[in-house]
Amino acid sequence: MSTALTDLLREWMPHQRWFGGKGREWAEVSEEGFLIDQADPVLSVHRVRVTYTDGATETYLVPLSWRDHPVEELASAFIGAVPGQDRENYAYDAMRDRDATPPWLAHLVTASTIGPMHFHPAGVSSVPEGLPGDIVSTEQSNTSLVYGSEAIFKLFRRLEPGLNPDVEIHDALRKTDNPHIAPLLGSIEIDDPDPTAEPATVAMLQTFVPNASDGWRLATASVRDLYAEGDLHADEVGGDFAADSERLGAATASVHADMAEVLPTENADPAWFGRVAEQMTARLEAAIDVVPQLAEYADGLRAVYAAVADSPERVVRQRVHGDLHLGQVLRTATGWVVLDFEGEPARPLAARRELDSPMRDVAGMLRSFDYAARHMLVEQPEDPQRAYRAQEWAERNRSAFCAGYAAASGMDACGDSPLLRAFEADKAVYECVYEARNRPHWLMIPLQSLSRITAADQRA
Repeated sequence: MSTALTDLLREWMPHQRWFGGKGREWAEVSEEGFLIDQADPVLSVHRVRVTYTDGATETYLVPLSWRDHPVEELASAFIGAVPGQDRENYAYDAMRDRDATPPWLAHLVTASTIGPMHFHPAGVSSVPEGLPGDIVSTEQSNTSLVYGSEAIFKLFRRLEPGLNPDVEIHDALRKTDNPHIAPLLGSIEIDDPDPTAEPATVAMLQTFVPNASDGWRLATASVRDLYAEGDLHADEVGGDFAADSERLGAATASVHADMAEVLPTENADPAWFGRVAEQMTARLEAAIDVVPQLAEYADGLRAVYAAVADSPERVVRQRVHGDLHLGQVLRTATGWVVLDFEGEPARPLAARRELDSPMRDVAGMLRSFDYAARHMLVEQPEDPQRAYRAQEWAERNRSAFCAGYAAASGMDACGDSPLLRAFEADKAVYECVYEARNRPHWLMIPLQSLSRITAADQRA
């Protein structure tokens, strides 16, 4: 049944960056909510269930703050007015209302249960209290708040029954004291309306990493330095990134090793290799419908995937990051920190929790080095000098990352591996679909990579 609030949410949600159903036609929307805090402003949490015309459903978490009058400085967070008994109530996006952010930490401190929502402090480090949270503007599928220089709070917008891998993996890694992760301070879950379903993870709180630099920004700054020096090679430029890439490889290997120590592992059997090849081939066929240019590389890609099905590689399957790239790592004064272990948010939760090869993460980072090197070529695609320098930078930093990983793990992660080559190809196919839908002028980057990946005598 439609209400004033559901009508407002139906209008507001499609314009939010975290909403995954953009462009899909809604058939129905419903919401249920409960109060988290009754101070001023009142804070409520709503589960919004969207049913699309194709029959699919998604459930989103929407915290709202309520005011009895309009607040001018919150105009960008305003959702709408809902009639009350005596007056109108003004609803705002609570994650953008600083006055509504302290209760999340207060309830974690007291390990509260409010309605169907349960707050779980991690019990190792103290949760800061009494601080307002400032929204992180770069979020997409989730929404994060930074509390001073002490903690970062991540709200998982799309709800699925089951434990979110980001919480699960960080909780397991607490006992390893790995220096390359930000310690978990707490998490929140919510009971499913279906009593037979698992609770869904709502949010997590971690130690904030201050004075850190985003890996993507550092890498692309290095590329710009190289382009600015017309007669120097990548290893001669002041902004050379290779040493950082090598340390990042070692950090990735360290995290993989600790994940294997505290979470399940198993040896991959031939059936697993066959399933991986089948899944990659199926994704390729679907991608060709979206990106017809992929047809040129289809035969080569099928051969790359077929080599996985027949691979004699010994692979120990384990939990992995699942979406590792330069935007998921921070460089601090003491080294690299790896973030966001939830995997690709668009994939079902069960798939993100499956055991996999660490080479998936290695391939993701190698693809990210390619992107960092080539993203500026979009502006000058016909410049052979820049293309040469981009390739030189990518090769240097990919090799450095592999060297760091090998030194820390004792394993030649980037050797002649059919599985690694296939993971890179599969990621590039995914990138083609993404770019075709969102940034068509960037499509050249993954297409050029596929040309190299499918060449018989070289890898990307």
